[in-house]
Amino acid sequence: MDSNLKAIYESIVEGDNAGVQANVKVALEAGLPAGTILNDGLIAGMSEVGRLFEEGEYFVPEMLISARAMKSAMAILKPLLSAGEVGAAGKVLIGTVKGDLHDIGKNLVGLMLEGAGFQVIDLGSDVSAEKFIEATKEHAPDIVAMSALLTTTMVNMRSAITALQEAGLRGKVKIMIGGAPVTEAFAQQIGADGYAADASRAVATAKALLN
Repeated sequence: MDSNLKAIYESIVEGDNAGVQANVKVALEAGLPAGTILNDGLIAGMSEVGRLFEEGEYFVPEMLISARAMKSAMAILKPLLSAGEVGAAGKVLIGTVKGDLHDIGKNLVGLMLEGAGFQVIDLGSDVSAEKFIEATKEHAPDIVAMSALLTTTMVNMRSAITALQEAGLRGKVKIMIGGAPVTEAFAQQIGADGYAADASRAVATAKALLN
């Protein structure tokens, strides 16, 4: 691996915000293409972070720190990337369902998806079925991702899926859901296409849904 790319990769794994920004600038000055820096430095680093999380070596705080470092590096790269290089993995519309104001898990999933090369449109929390419909019409995402942290708001995932069906949009998107009380069985019960137990698995689920 190129030494500049290795430095970027290591900065992401270590969650070194200032370091990754400096290393990205050095790599650009050395003439490395923005797409190569994105794929072989940043995304490769976030893949390693996901692996460390799955193996129990990293926890949510480490993932968040690395994801934020990735985001700061992307701010430098985005203007230099062609449209084909950004969000090449797919487009994801994400939000916490109506009545639920919890967004830490949802934010982490969004950051991890961005780290894996997805374009993410974040609708925030307390998102009504109508807002999911409007945003789906506007942005034409590949995936609609819904989060809930309360058992009382899980039912609003079903309402949103039903609303997308009635609006004639269900066949145009894949739907994945997650959150503390959510289970694989519940996902199947309400007609979602995928379920992820955590942010790292959300990336794998999103990739699987689009393949």
